[in-house]
Amino acid sequence: MADPRGFLKAGRELPSRRPVDLRLQDWREVYESFPPERLQTQAGRCMDCGIPFCHNGCPLGNLIPEWNDLVWRDDWRAASERLHATNNFPEFTGRLCPAPCETACVLGINSDPVTIKQVEVSIVDRAWDEGWVVPQPPARSSGRTVAVVGSGPAGLAAAQQLARAGHTVAVYERADRIGGLLRYGIPEFKMEKAHLDRRLEQMEREGVKFRAGVEVGVDITVEALRKRYDAVVLAVGATQWRELPVPGRELAGIHQAMEYLPGANRALVGDPDATPIHAAGRHVVIIGGGDTGADCLGTAHRQGAASVTQLEIMPTPPDARPASQPWPTYPMVYRTSSAHEEGGERVFAVSTEEFVGSDGRVRALRLAEVEFRDGAFSPVAGSQREIPADLVLLAMGFTGPEGGPLLEQFGLAVTDRGSVARHDDYSTAVEGVFVAGDAGRGQSLIVWAIAEGRAAAASVDRYLTGETNLPSPIPASARPLTV
Repeated sequence: MADPRGFLKAGRELPSRRPVDLRLQDWREVYESFPPERLQTQAGRCMDCGIPFCHNGCPLGNLIPEWNDLVWRDDWRAASERLHATNNFPEFTGRLCPAPCETACVLGINSDPVTIKQVEVSIVDRAWDEGWVVPQPPARSSGRTVAVVGSGPAGLAAAQQLARAGHTVAVYERADRIGGLLRYGIPEFKMEKAHLDRRLEQMEREGVKFRAGVEVGVDITVEALRKRYDAVVLAVGATQWRELPVPGRELAGIHQAMEYLPGANRALVGDPDATPIHAAGRHVVIIGGGDTGADCLGTAHRQGAASVTQLEIMPTPPDARPASQPWPTYPMVYRTSSAHEEGGERVFAVSTEEFVGSDGRVRALRLAEVEFRDGAFSPVAGSQREIPADLVLLAMGFTGPEGGPLLEQFGLAVTDRGSVARHDDYSTAVEGVFVAGDAGRGQSLIVWAIAEGRAAAASVDRYLTGETNLPSPIPASARPLTV
């Protein structure tokens, strides 16, 4: 364990965010550096709790108390080895995961939990800086081939695990660059793409082949893919966005979040005409109060929006954990992201009734306050009002994987939840075809995507060879216990 009295001697501390007026002038990550000695103090707060519930909170089963102890003892290289034993991409989760491990921390029952996420990202960043993260090519080839369709966190995790097991792996991505939503859905201020690029370089040196700009089912048929490979892993995500069918939806100036965010990321790498949707000088309204909405918020600020308003149909969450969501569950409390610090207005318990237009373009949004009664949200009489809106972004989540040639040619069934039907070992009704990540479980967290990619890889390895040394899979039917 770490310092036996660390949690009594030190309080929770996180790195400061860069001043708002400075960070709005660039797209760099918002956090300032955190001295190693202060991080060691934070790692030392990890207590000898007997049963580390943080393991239950983390779908990856990260060995959190072990690497906290190693950081406190200044053995950073061993901490990196422990961290990578369960997580292929801790630089992604350390920046993007909402940290259900922290809400499950035993210290968090009556105090502030350990800063697990900050320790995690500090370990992996130092590992890269010190040169400890190196390619791990297999000692020999199995002679088996695997195609991974989709290059988000689930697909990349599956590909890396299978390549290290000795299989020849090719990753197919319909976008022009590898990375899925990590590349085009996550703004640079949350995760600079250099972190993704160096991990992809490691994977290439381990033997993974990347095929960007290839849409399976269109550019290559499913029949041809299955003839070429011994197994296929579908990790295409849940990118079918949720719509808002209210009057005026057809007006110009109303876009889905995933029509908006990729353009901002493309502009940063110099793609010509990359931002057809731009917030400069506009009154922006974001419908949806989740992480994607916050990503739109921070992006609109950096593009110079005149005003930004974020709407959420749910009531304002409480500041503290409600009694109905006891430890170690992930509580729905009021959270302020870096984007919310930067300005804009958050409005809760409202619903959009109509988009109001002029000359074919949206100019306002008519909303009403709502209350939850009899199992549904109902408008409050007399609460209707209009707010200016000449750019509306819909960030209301996703319903499942997109339909189309890919699923049609595979002949795969879809569940009533909209996800691809699969068995507990991630296999489908089609021989040799497996499903991992959001495509099979529905919209979820990055940490679940990586966990599923690793687990699916173990099942594929067993299918190809009859056995596996890869980490034992979590069943595909497992549901998050804390989120």
